[in-house]
Amino acid sequence: DANVHIVRFVGVLHVLVMIFAAAVLRGVGEPLKVEEIQVDPPKASEVRIKMLCASLCHTDVLCCNGLPIVTVVPPNPWSRRMVESVGEGVTEVKEGDIVMPTYIGECGKCDNCRSGKSNLCHTYPLPFNGVMPDGTSRMSTSDGTRIYHHFTCSTWSEYIVIGANYVVKVDPRIPLPHASFMSCGYSTGFGSTWREVLVHKGSTVAVLGLGAVGLGVIEGARTQEAARIIGVDLNEKKRALGEVFGMTDFINPSKDSDKRVSELVNELTGGLGVDYCFECTGVPSLLNEAIESSKVGIGSAVLIGAGTETSGQINFIPLLCGRTLKGSIYGGIRTKSDLPIIFDKCLNKVKGPNKVFITGTPSRGAFDSRIFTGRNKQSIEGNEAARLYQGYHQVLSSEHPFPSLSAVHYINKRAFIMFSVVQAITIVLVALTMIL
Repeated sequence: DANVHIVRFVGVLHVLVMIFAAAVLRGVGEPLKVEEIQVDPPKASEVRIKMLCASLCHTDVLCCNGLPIVTVVPPNPWSRRMVESVGEGVTEVKEGDIVMPTYIGECGKCDNCRSGKSNLCHTYPLPFNGVMPDGTSRMSTSDGTRIYHHFTCSTWSEYIVIGANYVVKVDPRIPLPHASFMSCGYSTGFGSTWREVLVHKGSTVAVLGLGAVGLGVIEGARTQEAARIIGVDLNEKKRALGEVFGMTDFINPSKDSDKRVSELVNELTGGLGVDYCFECTGVPSLLNEAIESSKVGIGSAVLIGAGTETSGQINFIPLLCGRTLKGSIYGGIRTKSDLPIIFDKCLNKVKGPNKVFITGTPSRGAFDSRIFTGRNKQSIEGNEAARLYQGYHQVLSSEHPFPSLSAVHYINKRAFIMFSVVQAITIVLVALTMIL
């Protein structure tokens, strides 16, 4: 039976080690290098995924420049992928499904999952050690050197193995570039307005930093029917972006350098402050500004942004006056329960980043740019970020059967030839098996 033979062929192919390209970080401050790596087949409860599209996450820049991680890793921007093969016991996804990898799992059974109050699952926790749950990696170099996973995903690799609980199915009708923004920054901001705190109708909101996360907060606050949404950013160009998403007021602190951010926010609100202030920059000094921008007695400050500094001083007096400080990972979004809701909203045009995020011209030299070399640790802003976003979309969204990172600097002919040879040998073996 032809169908049986096809299944037998696929089964043989999916137990093979695959050799493909990945952008690898070998040390803090070093430039990323596109190298050939070996990707093992999935083990039980794992899936091997073909990467279709990825977007840049600012956390990757931070990790390249010093945020503590295990090195020798392919970084992990936001992405969308297709399941290439599944390991034993995997039932939620199948070969060919369009999926999104995440760095947080959701078992639905632990105390945190059952509470409905947290997305930090005890069974599938945040992975920082660079290995799979069994303590091993599914990636290595040709000489056997282990390559570590970055937050489970490592999406700057053509293929990757990930735990099945860390992937979420995506409606294939959502365009690839748009979907890639849903897996991290934008959804982090959007989710924080209804998962970390519930922004109420008629409330006032301030957003510090109008990157992907901040714009997501603005959109979330708008859909929650906030009456006033104040955006704060040093980049004047962010005003137009914020207004597209629903921002009502804009503050550029550089124009009032003698005043603190909290002073400017309080001036706009008649001295009261806002009901909710979201800190999306990761700049330690702005944490106190976020707290003091919120209302006495009932205001909430939500910390979302990540920076290279992991500690800072907090003025506790404003907190003693009834304000609340809330930390957030991934905007409180539960991957299995909440991401499908966001996908649906995107698909039905309730919200969508497609109007403003994918702009500019491709950056073919992105991996060697100053952003990843550590020579300049400035944050990515404005058109530079837009060019990088667009560059990665074009580089990583190829319709070729084996989409390659090679469009950046590297033509991975050897990997393609080797894989083609393996395919040919496998077909011959299957044919001989059928004949015999």
